[in-house]
Amino acid sequence: MTIISTSAFYERTNSGLTSLRKQAEALQAQMASGQRVSKSSDDPVAASRLRDLSRADDISTANVANANRAMSDLSLADAAIQEITINLAQVKELAVQAATGTLSATQRASIGEQIANIRGNIITLANSKDSAGHPLFGGEMPGGLAYTLDSSGAPVYSGTASAGELSLGDGQSVTRGVTGPEFFNFSFGGGDTDLFAVLGNLADALKNGADPAGAANASLDALDTGLEKITTTQTVLGGRMNWVDLNISRHQRQAEMRELETTDVGSVDPSTTITDLQQIMTVLEASQASFVKLASLSLFNLID
Repeated sequence: MTIISTSAFYERTNSGLTSLRKQAEALQAQMASGQRVSKSSDDPVAASRLRDLSRADDISTANVANANRAMSDLSLADAAIQEITINLAQVKELAVQAATGTLSATQRASIGEQIANIRGNIITLANSKDSAGHPLFGGEMPGGLAYTLDSSGAPVYSGTASAGELSLGDGQSVTRGVTGPEFFNFSFGGGDTDLFAVLGNLADALKNGADPAGAANASLDALDTGLEKITTTQTVLGGRMNWVDLNISRHQRQAEMRELETTDVGSVDPSTTITDLQQIMTVLEASQASFVKLASLSLFNLID
């Protein structure tokens, strides 16, 4: 016959009741937080998977931030180039007017002054800033102006050869912008030139040239070539923005899938948890009642 001492009886009973109370408290905490796994020991496999999902969320957040920055810079570049296109369309209209033979020298000089002012506006647009305050068309240069003026007033490019790339995650990336020479510079008449030179020469010819009407007429083909280069650049920017948008959508879909998996792996099933809690509370109450009844028994109760 096994004899259990009073102290051992109390210790074993207390241990069992304490274990039941801890289980009940854990289930109540899960109900309050909505999370089934609060520490690795709760479910090592689930906890490991939840950490993986959390890291994936952090990486995705950084990639989406890059994508949003790229979209912002590309949008700013597109808007600035659109303004440049509008300015060049005005120059072409003025050049067509100046090419007619009915204008006086004074009128052509006035048109030349307007073109010079438009050229100044385009130089200002060429020195636009990106979302971080860096030169929008200066490639990867950290600050300053993409174009500075030399002693003759001609803009000189000061930036890097290419715009930087930003990672979009999963091995994808995008060039975040364009450099000034990519759309200002072009080949014409067997040589290399840029829009600043074309506009400057046209303005000077209309104000002081020997054949202003001829210069205006000759500039039309160069302006068309420059506008074509800019239109091509706008197409490139549009393609990049579409690519960034697709990647943002991809990250959003993946985030939704991770959220669903996180819920499946780590969240509490209310109905199951309530059932388990009720079961444990029933066992706990029964155990407490049994303990009270047994603790009150004595050998003297058995003596008739």
